[in-house]
Amino acid sequence: MGKPLILVSSITYAMKGRDLLSKQGISAYLERVPHIEALGGCGYGLNVPRHTDEAEELLQQAGIRVLGRIDKEGPQ
Repeated sequence: MGKPLILVSSITYAMKGRDLLSKQGISAYLERVPHIEALGGCGYGLNVPRHTDEAEELLQQAGIRVLGRIDKEGPQ
């Protein structure tokens, strides 16, 4: 299993999301995501190893636009 990444459109949304989730006790780590078709180029993601569904819902409720979710392969 890889790393669950919640995709957002900008570094600003990623930073706001990370801070929001941290206040709710959910660990999230900022990651640059190379070329994703849905983003039309590069974007940013939040690696949320636990409580990913809850994290995505919290982000949406806070008005942070979530573009989707991927499972990124970790180092092999």
